[in-house]
Amino acid sequence: MEHIYDTVIVGGGPAGYTAALYCARAGLDTVVLEKLSAGGQMALTMQIDNYPGYEDGVDGFTLGEKMQAGAERFGANTELVEVLGADLTAKVKAIETSEGMIYGKTVIIATGAVPRELGIDGEKELVGRGVNYCAACDGMFYKGKTVVVVGGGNTAAADITILSRICEKVIVVHRRDTLRATKIYHDQLMQAENVEFCWDSVVKEFLYEDKLTGVKIHNLKNGEDKIQNCDGVFISIGRQPDTRLWGDALATDSAGYIIADETTKTNLPGVFAIGDVRTKVMRQVVTAVSDGAVASHFVEEYLAEQQ
Repeated sequence: MEHIYDTVIVGGGPAGYTAALYCARAGLDTVVLEKLSAGGQMALTMQIDNYPGYEDGVDGFTLGEKMQAGAERFGANTELVEVLGADLTAKVKAIETSEGMIYGKTVIIATGAVPRELGIDGEKELVGRGVNYCAACDGMFYKGKTVVVVGGGNTAAADITILSRICEKVIVVHRRDTLRATKIYHDQLMQAENVEFCWDSVVKEFLYEDKLTGVKIHNLKNGEDKIQNCDGVFISIGRQPDTRLWGDALATDSAGYIIADETTKTNLPGVFAIGDVRTKVMRQVVTAVSDGAVASHFVEEYLAEQQ
């Protein structure tokens, strides 16, 4: 007979490994399915300064490994596999992986979300060397410096607000002639003395040697290009939740995030969504670990009701 876990956690980021820690510590038979290494997107962050308990900060890869070790200390298992598909509708959930089928009475989805990229040459290579996707995470590296923010929605507006308090100058590049962000942001940002707007424009090219030195900005109306020197670029055009595995089985919002409230429950019994993949106001490491702890409570509750 196939082994059936109490809970299968898909994704080994901070949300997934916190859920694994709490579930394993509660005596549940727990496995984490991760295709790369512990930490998820967090593992790509060079320095995390806003996670409690690390007064000097910590790199994301180290923090991910510590989270994995903490969960495995209480008996959680890790399987380094790629998830290919799943049947989440049956009482026993079936997860198809690159190494075979894995079964669980419950499933916790912690597959996260990835930043939307501009798709410009050099973008991936410059991450950590001038290209950034999160002002709350990386803004302090540019204290007193000049940065460019690409975007005009709520994500960009929030990043501009943070950076305007830290940086000497913030240059906003937006393809329209006004922000798409909620109106509450508009007056505040327009009145900021160190914020400059490049309307009807896009970033066409990154300029760099060992690290980013500037960008080429293209005006969509007059066709002119200009060089803007800067120390960093924040690409703030939203994020893309990783929900491709689940098809139409799970209810999602208009942006593609799995609909799950603060209980982390989805529309399917015994299936929970945590971390950046679910609908929520703020996506940070600390909110991801909170989701993991909450999910464990409702997993226990669900299993008790099935007995």
